[in-house]
Amino acid sequence: MGDSRRNAPTPSASTSRPRAAALLERLPSAPGFWRSPVRGVPFTAVLGLVLLAGITLLFVTGLLSYAAYNPDLAPVNDKTPDKGLLGFYLFPWPTSPHWLYRLTQGLHVTVGIVLVPVLLAKLWSVVPRLFTLPPARSPAHALERISLLLLVGGALFEFVTGLLNIQLEYLFPGSFYPLHFYGAWVFFAAFLAHAGLRAPQAVRVLRTGGLNGPVPGDVLESPAPAAPTLSRRGALAMVGGGSLVLLVTSAGRSFDGPLRRLAVLTPRGAAEPGSGPNGFQINKTAAAVGITTADTGEGWWLTVSGPAGDLRFSREQLLAMEQRSAALPIACVEGWSTSDQWWRGVRLSDLAALAGYPDRPPGVLVESLQRSGPFRRAALRDNQVRDPRSLLALQVNGEDLSPDHGYPARIIVPAAPGVLNTKWVSRLTFGEL
Repeated sequence: MGDSRRNAPTPSASTSRPRAAALLERLPSAPGFWRSPVRGVPFTAVLGLVLLAGITLLFVTGLLSYAAYNPDLAPVNDKTPDKGLLGFYLFPWPTSPHWLYRLTQGLHVTVGIVLVPVLLAKLWSVVPRLFTLPPARSPAHALERISLLLLVGGALFEFVTGLLNIQLEYLFPGSFYPLHFYGAWVFFAAFLAHAGLRAPQAVRVLRTGGLNGPVPGDVLESPAPAAPTLSRRGALAMVGGGSLVLLVTSAGRSFDGPLRRLAVLTPRGAAEPGSGPNGFQINKTAAAVGITTADTGEGWWLTVSGPAGDLRFSREQLLAMEQRSAALPIACVEGWSTSDQWWRGVRLSDLAALAGYPDRPPGVLVESLQRSGPFRRAALRDNQVRDPRSLLALQVNGEDLSPDHGYPARIIVPAAPGVLNTKWVSRLTFGEL
């Protein structure tokens, strides 16, 4: 008798292959998984060219912001140690025009915010490439995939840390300065490599096929697209509209008047924090850094050091000196700024003369009553000390400084980042730094 199991039906190889193929078609690596008819090289090319211009501007203005801190002047100015060759210095930061840092850092932050919808749309448009199999077809292809990983990861890291810094939300580990600095170099290196490979193709595609023209071998276009609900031009219009909304609701933090009231997405937007001569924007309050009336009351003295020794001045003695005025803004790394405020006080060059430098004063190390935190000490370059608009300010807009604006005395220097305009000054040391 024969074994009846020999006649039982068994799964054949021909049956298992279709099942495996069907399973593979449901994975993100399958060409048919991504079905949006909007995707395609032309759509990605437009976004890529916008990012090419925008990110280049971000990198340049970021380097200018780095230069504005005069990082080679003194260690207290540089919060990104151990940079090696990446820490090359550009030039001594000028004091004219007085709105220079307000412009460059305002551009840096505003362009970064406006590019967020463009970046997200670009990442969405190329997401099929991130799942292609095999991961590497050759050593050259492996290097391209690694550069793409650095590009995508670097872009997300830089934009996320930048946006968190604007909102004063320090959720990331460590200091913002070195994280953003090192991340920028990694990202921009990958960005340059990617742009060198893809930018010529993007220009060629838009010249020949246009936005909706066919592109031979378009790996981003779905082989079985879903029914269109939005054209590529419509999708680009949505991206542009999102960028416009972000522009309107954030750019005003650098201006006074109606535009500032529209800047509801930034901490220094909307209404001014107060009224009167001291009612303009504040970065950190006296209470937040532990400054009390006991620190700034009658027992406060300013110490001025130099070849003449240590000289001590009360606020009344400083007010008895020749008072000068200057109309200058405050502009901070977060991108916000004030309009020109009228500051009044003693020129830094006059204090340098008392310290023993009557002719060409050198730089100065400024120390605050603030006991902890970054930039409680800051160095100013000789050209900043010599500028006649650089003041140890005692008043603003015709009134004594408020505690939150630096009473009893603060630094105000044209074109300098806000953190170098030290508040609650207790000591000035003139000399080589």
